[in-house]
Amino acid sequence: MENLIRGFKEKPTFRYTTLLVGLLVLIVILAPVISPYNPLEAVMKDANQAPSAAHLFGTDKLGRDVLSRILYGGTYSLTSVLALVAIIFCVGTTMGVLAGYYGGMVDTVIMRVADMMISFPGVILAIAIAGVMGGSLVNAMIALTVVTWTKYARLARSVVLKIKKRDFVDAAIVSGGTSTHILIAHILPNIIPVLIVTAVSDIGAMMMELAGLSFLGFGSQPPAPEWGLMLNEGRQQLQTAPWLMFFPGLAIFLTVVVFNLWGDALRDVLDPRDED
Repeated sequence: MENLIRGFKEKPTFRYTTLLVGLLVLIVILAPVISPYNPLEAVMKDANQAPSAAHLFGTDKLGRDVLSRILYGGTYSLTSVLALVAIIFCVGTTMGVLAGYYGGMVDTVIMRVADMMISFPGVILAIAIAGVMGGSLVNAMIALTVVTWTKYARLARSVVLKIKKRDFVDAAIVSGGTSTHILIAHILPNIIPVLIVTAVSDIGAMMMELAGLSFLGFGSQPPAPEWGLMLNEGRQQLQTAPWLMFFPGLAIFLTVVVFNLWGDALRDVLDPRDED
């Protein structure tokens, strides 16, 4: 926490990107207040209207306001991707810590399963899993968790293998510390910063993959105002109503860029090698 506070004060890039992330979160929270229309209300007489004063981002084929759908879509897209990264982080870190600390058969089983998952192309496997389970946001999140947890497991395992050889861990063992105490008090505090930086850096990539599954019909289903689904709904009218794809695509682009920049800045703050 001290590093974050110092980084916020001393590193302009981290400060500005943190403020941008806070702005995105604020927009998501205030979406019901600042949205000019109901994102699910169809007004057929207003169908496919170009951007205007009444509808700043235009309307779709059902007359729904695109701006309102994008604002509400932030709730679907951002909260779902944050939940997805948190789930992957917890599952992968737990598996990696167990494999690295206990070793033996536990390490062998977890790492062999991870190797099997890595041997398949990630996106294709996620599409296959989501297709078998059926198209829904929850199933898409499960599919991405299944194919992505291995990254965190392997990273956590490698860091744990280094830390468990250090003198303070040996001292804790000699002092009679239990495995649970050593993991919580000595191992986790030393690996969490590295994994948090990785998780933050992955938010943009996970948003792209989750939106991709929704675009292909394996994620969110109509009439949910999710950005990837909105791209799918607007692709058939790309020539006649390009705003239906431009604005949701722009929302995804800006969000991914902000989180990628924030991840890079956070790495500079938490990386001890950056300290003079």
